[in-house]
Amino acid sequence: MNQLFRRKQYSDNDTSTNLLRVLGVWDIVFFGIAAIIGAGSFSSLGEAVFRGGPGVILLYLICGFACGFTALCYAEFASRIPKAGSAYTYAYASFGELMAWVIGWALIMEYSFGNIYVAFSWSDYFTSFLERLGMHIPDYFTCSYTEARKAFQNGSENKELINAWNTAPLLGNLKVIVDIPALVINGLITWLCYRGVKESKNFNNSLVILKLAVIVLIILVGTAYINTENWTPVSLETGIPSFMPNGFTGVMSAVSGVFFAYIGFDALSVLSEETKDPQKTLPKGMIISLVVCTVIYICLTLVLTGMVDYRKFDGIGDPLSFIFEKSNANVAWMELTISFVAIVAITTVLLVFQMGQPRIWYAMSRDGLMPEKFQNVHPKYKTPAFATIITGIVVGVPIIFTDKSFILDFTSIGTIFAFVLVCGGVLMLPPKEKIKGRFHLPYINGKFIFPVVFIGGLVAFYFWQPEFFNHLMNWSDPKEGEFRASIFFFIIINLVLCIVAFTKNLSLIPLIGLSSCLYLLTGMSHDNWFYFGIWFAVGLVIYFCYGYKNSKLRNTTQ
Repeated sequence: MNQLFRRKQYSDNDTSTNLLRVLGVWDIVFFGIAAIIGAGSFSSLGEAVFRGGPGVILLYLICGFACGFTALCYAEFASRIPKAGSAYTYAYASFGELMAWVIGWALIMEYSFGNIYVAFSWSDYFTSFLERLGMHIPDYFTCSYTEARKAFQNGSENKELINAWNTAPLLGNLKVIVDIPALVINGLITWLCYRGVKESKNFNNSLVILKLAVIVLIILVGTAYINTENWTPVSLETGIPSFMPNGFTGVMSAVSGVFFAYIGFDALSVLSEETKDPQKTLPKGMIISLVVCTVIYICLTLVLTGMVDYRKFDGIGDPLSFIFEKSNANVAWMELTISFVAIVAITTVLLVFQMGQPRIWYAMSRDGLMPEKFQNVHPKYKTPAFATIITGIVVGVPIIFTDKSFILDFTSIGTIFAFVLVCGGVLMLPPKEKIKGRFHLPYINGKFIFPVVFIGGLVAFYFWQPEFFNHLMNWSDPKEGEFRASIFFFIIINLVLCIVAFTKNLSLIPLIGLSSCLYLLTGMSHDNWFYFGIWFAVGLVIYFCYGYKNSKLRNTTQ
């Protein structure tokens, strides 16, 4: 039993690696922007706006706030442990082997499964762009089998999916429906990651510059078409103009889509062993990229909700080009430009995630928890070659039979869970000697501040949004049951944290990060938790059948 929770000791002076150190601060910043500004802004932003209305800006602030404190915790770990592996490596140092495996397993969900959703989004924009140029790919080669079947069975109004099902060729009794563009881009990105981090860096930086230039253009052009009345639409429930027409509950219902927009900044920590001076470079790069992206998301949301009534974003998968369509602003050249740049933007997300996953497996293999083959480094390209190929397969195969709505929620819950453990892990770290030039997480005693902030914030929120609590206490409404249970659980955990903070003088920054991420988990449904539980159980079976027996930490301490 002790082995399950035995922690691995890392030296903060150990910067040895078989990988190639070529990344500087701005390379890290660009990789961060590449990962964060992508599918979240060019795809899931539309669904988030539809659910939360203009008030979804608050959710972007909450997520940015939570991710900001989490990024500081990642930065603290990165300054102490300059090793590949991200939250997996950090959990190994703070919680022990079993929890490290759980986090590593969750990160497989984040990076690999996240890229499945991103590949689908890339395909949507790519086929849409070709349509605008007069080129058409058959519908049954631009979506997944599962997506088309669900649309047909549920009587969907999506004409492309219905047409894909009705016109698909048959192979025996099986309809041939497969998303060819998604598979092709996955293969190309896998090849690029296989070739080397230097090639990936140069390709990424050039695409990020183009992406940022067009986002600034969207904000500048879109500002001229803003109608400020769209920021306070009439609520269907109360009939009163409101910034949150669906209430705060409606805003929170968009948490999966909004949080997915932030997934990616943590992927930067897996590049520790390919970063020059990682203890200084990584923390700076992570924090700068997160601040820049949060500002961009807020500006984009203000433009979208100001230009078009939020209700029009129902089912819109390309919101940034949608606002310039003929039925809205009617700026044809912007519509075409955005469709092209969306392809570029989403390509960079694929690149960063596809680089992250192999390095998680590389770190786990080095510890004996995965087969030794995963730590093979290509003699010429200096990349984890075998792990990169397997990542391409793990992403590519599910593209054939899954759909993006399931993947979106599944990915978000695994990521938030990893964030919770990273923030909690920092609370368990011993004090360290301050070394000039390295990042140091400021210590602010949370003994009094955290209880006052949490309890005071709870009271203030009650007076600001009394209807939220009225809904919460409406025990006759079964729809509120899931959310009510999550909120009560969140409050109880935080009250316990208040007591522990008071008695143990815990650090305030990781406490706030932990509390913020726990709140984001309240937006997850029981279905999300159910499937996450299944994934978690499968991971434990693999660990006890292979990882526990082959752990290098276990075999060296027996």
